[in-house]
Amino acid sequence: MQNMLTPCQYRTGRMLGSGTYAIVREAIHNTTGVVYACKIINKQLMEGREYLVRNEIAVLKLISSRHPNVVTLHDYFETRNNLYMCFDYCTGGELFDRICSKGSYYEPEAAALVRSVFTAVNYIHDAGIVHRDLKPENLLFRTPDETADIMVADFGLSRIIEEEKLNRLTEVCGTPGYMAPEIFKGAGHGKPVDVWAMGVVTYFLLAGYTPFDRDTPQAENEAIMAGDYKFEPAEYWANVSQTARDFITACLTVDPERRPTAAEALQHRWLASATTSFVPDPLNPSGGPTDLLPHVKKAFNAKMAWKKAGFGIQAVARMRMAALAGPGHRLGREAAELSQTVERFKEESTQEVMEQVPVTHQHDGNAV
Repeated sequence: MQNMLTPCQYRTGRMLGSGTYAIVREAIHNTTGVVYACKIINKQLMEGREYLVRNEIAVLKLISSRHPNVVTLHDYFETRNNLYMCFDYCTGGELFDRICSKGSYYEPEAAALVRSVFTAVNYIHDAGIVHRDLKPENLLFRTPDETADIMVADFGLSRIIEEEKLNRLTEVCGTPGYMAPEIFKGAGHGKPVDVWAMGVVTYFLLAGYTPFDRDTPQAENEAIMAGDYKFEPAEYWANVSQTARDFITACLTVDPERRPTAAEALQHRWLASATTSFVPDPLNPSGGPTDLLPHVKKAFNAKMAWKKAGFGIQAVARMRMAALAGPGHRLGREAAELSQTVERFKEESTQEVMEQVPVTHQHDGNAV
């Protein structure tokens, strides 16, 4: 492992986004001119949480550059202030944004997308890794091209599982709405949580909303633990085949031991059949599939409008309550500290110019 100071091999590009602990901006390699999406993490912000970055790097070193549908970590290094991780720059956008920008969208297309993602999930699982945060926002297209690969990204919550034991992971983590029942129950979880999340993703891709949408987070969590969902409203699902619904039902099996593995999901008729199931469009004389896009966009837009009006206010209220819980309350104390420091540290990260600071490489100097 090298720790010597060297000139940075990259120059700073434009800002791409911001997450909980990190910012993402372009990093242009000085020699090749290749543009990467660079995740930049303030070291002070991660003090005491360094294991999260070490874990993400360890996961990505196992799987990078080995599957067309898994994002690659190309380089990682640190400066005095920041940690840097350079990934594939996926310019094709997020999965659902791509769908909504299309003029039409059919069930066979959804099946093809789910099949591609499941091949990546199967590969990840074979490598002994559970992703734990599969959702449309973490499924990106490599380029804007119509035939571009879809990529599984953001391995920040992923873990390496050396043995097939569900009780190896017990912390509650993930994105509400996509988390499996066993995560909430705290009895231990593993690779089956990714299959559950893909069941939710598939439901979302075919309807424009998630199966456990409820008025409150508590009601949503209870519905997930009970496996309480329906294929409703009927007019939305009338255009979706029974085979697709059977596939979702299999993935959303509450008992993780009875849930199919990623490899078994790929053998389901909805993904494995040479001719994907669909509901014929009665207005199409050729008998082609029904366009799902009108209902999908309608449901998605309605839900987003409702969330902006309702959940946004609730989230702010919950954060305030946690912050006001007092110095004796661990969660309240942590929330208060984060609320005071996280934005300042992220802002400091944006000020550092890569080409002007020396770096310490954390690997052997070659690409991962």
